[in-house]
Amino acid sequence: MCKVFALYKCGHTLHRWKVPVLPKLIYYFVRFFFTASVPSTAAIGRNTTFNNYGMGVVIHRRVVIGENCEISHQVTIGGRGGFYEVPVIGNDVFIGAGAKVLGPVKVGDGAIIGANAVVLSDVPAHSVAVGIPARIVKQNVQSIVGPEPRAVVAM
Repeated sequence: MCKVFALYKCGHTLHRWKVPVLPKLIYYFVRFFFTASVPSTAAIGRNTTFNNYGMGVVIHRRVVIGENCEISHQVTIGGRGGFYEVPVIGNDVFIGAGAKVLGPVKVGDGAIIGANAVVLSDVPAHSVAVGIPARIVKQNVQSIVGPEPRAVVAM
């Protein structure tokens, strides 16, 4: 299990239990040792992984990230000036190194965001977004993260 995610889950659980100081200490520990800003108030789903120990990852405190996502290093998921809303990331999403997902954006299930892409608008499910600003280059792709499809065995 990813150490950053494990520490986030611990801090998130303590935050839900309204423990006053420990979630903040865990946040600063992650910030100092992993150079990642993953607040305990964010909602991050199960089995989400942060590649390279989450080095340089910055996540807004109100972001919602689904299950089985893979987030590479130097990724920013946060707000944008003039908007109160923050991104909502679906399940089984891959976000490449250095990508930025900013503002009121919804990323669909199984989407792939390329390295260094700047996502400022919605990304449909099972599509690939690349570029600055990001544009959809492929749709109906199979997700590269998440549970493996089970083989059907005839008996």
